[in-house]
Amino acid sequence: MIITSLFSLLLSNAVTLRRDKSILFSRIAILILIYSSMLAIVGSFITSLYRGVGLFGGLFHATSTTQVFQTFIFIITAVILQLTAFYPRKVWIPEYASLSKLFAYKFIYYRTKIINKMAEQFRIIEYPLIILFIVTGAVFLVSSSDLVSIFLSIELQSYGLYLLSTLYRNSELATSGGLTYFLLGGLSSCFILLGTSLLYANSGSTNLDGLYVITSLSDLSFDAEEQVGNNSNIVYWYKPYYINFSLLILSVGFLFKVSAAPFHFWSPGVYDAIPTIVTTFVAIVAKISIFIFLLELVHYTSNSLFSYQFTWTSSLLVSSLLSLIIGSVLGLTQFRIKRLFAYSTISHVGFILLALSINSIESIQAFLFYLMQYSITNLNAFIILISIGFSLYYYTNNSDDYKELSDINNSPIQLVSQLKGFFYINPVLALSFAITLFSFAGIPPLLGFFGKQMVLSAALDSGYIFLTLVAILTSVISAVYYLNIIKEVFFDKSDYNLNFESNKENIYGNIITNNTLSEKTFNIQNIVLSSSLTITISILTLIISLFVFIPNEWLNCANILALILFNT
Repeated sequence: MIITSLFSLLLSNAVTLRRDKSILFSRIAILILIYSSMLAIVGSFITSLYRGVGLFGGLFHATSTTQVFQTFIFIITAVILQLTAFYPRKVWIPEYASLSKLFAYKFIYYRTKIINKMAEQFRIIEYPLIILFIVTGAVFLVSSSDLVSIFLSIELQSYGLYLLSTLYRNSELATSGGLTYFLLGGLSSCFILLGTSLLYANSGSTNLDGLYVITSLSDLSFDAEEQVGNNSNIVYWYKPYYINFSLLILSVGFLFKVSAAPFHFWSPGVYDAIPTIVTTFVAIVAKISIFIFLLELVHYTSNSLFSYQFTWTSSLLVSSLLSLIIGSVLGLTQFRIKRLFAYSTISHVGFILLALSINSIESIQAFLFYLMQYSITNLNAFIILISIGFSLYYYTNNSDDYKELSDINNSPIQLVSQLKGFFYINPVLALSFAITLFSFAGIPPLLGFFGKQMVLSAALDSGYIFLTLVAILTSVISAVYYLNIIKEVFFDKSDYNLNFESNKENIYGNIITNNTLSEKTFNIQNIVLSSSLTITISILTLIISLFVFIPNEWLNCANILALILFNT
């Protein structure tokens, strides 16, 4: 469905002349993703009957886990595409806001700056196309079961992300950030390619199922050699540490991609440089696909190597420890909001890697739940950040620090200090932002608390006491910079002043009904955030805050997927 849609959009792009068609492409892409998610849901019922289906001669496989997270990727991407599928502001006049008048009257006004119609994100026609390419790579990576398809999928996803980062041609910051991302992403791809080539050279197979079988047999060979000497003829040429070193090199490349410490150094600069709308996609979708791929790789390669003291998953534990410490401590010194979110992401990646590397039923359940809840919370945080920038349309700020910010059109909110006193400008949006940040910090009874509690409980049950203590301490430390943002928003005096000249000015529009034209005046108080932003933020905030009342669906889904994985 996605590939067919990509060709259709490419052809339509070639034969049309309108330069404002990006917003139409984004809406079509949302419909494509919704339909694809329905197909994935139907596919999940089929795979549940057979515990998985092999596709294209073993290059890909479809299981309940892959189908569920493919649906999740489609829905998250559709929500992100709303940012470019609808204008961020609208004119709201109470007497014409009822449902009957909404469909009977048409309101026309010609000041395009009111709705931000000429913004650059609506003039980049390639944006939804590149996002669909990235989603195609992500969906393939989730289902990959062969070394060849793994590399092709991760490169399809990565190349799209490099292009997306540099898509804003007039932004020098975005170009430099995208170039940094491309160079270091190319380096990580070298590690992935080296790891895959070593796996093929040592096992003679590119299929992961064959690799798992050979690994188990080599484990038997290792045990037999200890018991009866070197006379064992079970895969006598294969040693268990081969796969460890190969997978260790492979994991370095993937840890680069998800910005886990000590390979995190590119992410704060890239997140801060590229436009906030692009950061929203780069920070969320790219990580989901890689972690779901690593889930099965860790599960099937760590269980068969208990006889050997060191496994490659030990490196994931080390990366988890470093991510927890670096993400929490370095975040304390940040004054730029997206760099702070980047270090927050590194800290949360530490929790995800901790649950992933333990590899028990409880930890896999915690891993799946944490990945979903963090993606939703992170998505809400970025959408609110974008909405704050749009809601300050008729406010002025005389601070020289804010006037000198580069690329302010694509990223209006860049500093934490720009959020000072926002509660007094838009209390509801500020409250939603506070709930999201409290969820990041793991404050009960919000969604983030249950994710951290499940990971820490699984770590304690498996005997990882030191890592559990480190995770608790770093959670407390990271709460400091979240609370600092909340202090700025709620308790500091605002630097923004209402633009009194614009406030006094009347803006004229025309109302059309039954072929009659009448003039209507309004002012800047009638300019509000669009319904697409407000409804999306409301739904995500309610999910985060009211999860405690409806926990069964998510927890049961994560539990069933974990049980299916351990029973296959």
